[in-house]
Amino acid sequence: MKILAIGDVVGKIGCEFLREKLPSLKQREGVGLVIANGENSSDGNGITPSSAEYLFSSGVDIITGGNHSFRRKECYEYYERSPYLLRPANFPEGTTPGNGYAVYDMGRIQVGVINLMGCMYLESLNDPFDTADRILSRIKTAITIVDFHAEATAEKLALAYYLDGRVSAMFGTHTHVQTADEMIFENGLGYITDVGMTGPAVSVLGVKPELTIRKFREKLPVRFETAQGKCKMNCILFDVDEKSGKTVSVKRMDIR
Repeated sequence: MKILAIGDVVGKIGCEFLREKLPSLKQREGVGLVIANGENSSDGNGITPSSAEYLFSSGVDIITGGNHSFRRKECYEYYERSPYLLRPANFPEGTTPGNGYAVYDMGRIQVGVINLMGCMYLESLNDPFDTADRILSRIKTAITIVDFHAEATAEKLALAYYLDGRVSAMFGTHTHVQTADEMIFENGLGYITDVGMTGPAVSVLGVKPELTIRKFREKLPVRFETAQGKCKMNCILFDVDEKSGKTVSVKRMDIR
């Protein structure tokens, strides 16, 4: 089974580019399930019901999130009624809208998707290692995929080694920079440190370069705006054996 993971979708322009490119990519590669990180899919950070619906209607099956998941309050209620819009599972239970994992029923097989967030250089949430253990004790799916939204490469690699043999694949998000370290671990976990981003190619993480330069040089608050122009869609394709739940191939892609 082929599972496509798409890097952080940035703004309206990123959503529109995804809609333009995804249908033909799914057909060409024989994709069975699409996961996209949408925490920045609304212009100005965050995700809204309208940007989430746009991604779903464009062919995305499950949307994951990260540190900007709750930037827009208008999406809080949508988290509660949309089982396939996820936020990091290690946010506090009981006080945080939505869910951090889902089981996607494809008829012949069920796929578990878990969304976690790192603690190094980000918010101090519940331990992602313990959270993963807790969720894996609850779901018993043939295939399980993890989006680990984290800053530190070491934290991402450590969690991948910890989960090897217990989940099918793990892809990193958050940095918006695609890494070139796709691999399959000893016990069958497919991996990439960061899948990258979907949005304007000439940008600093999706933002107009001149605004980011001003922020670094002047050290004063700057209102960021999404860059325009030609786009890219960074993604990774995991081919997972349905019987063993192990990844058999990993294909990194940069769609322009």
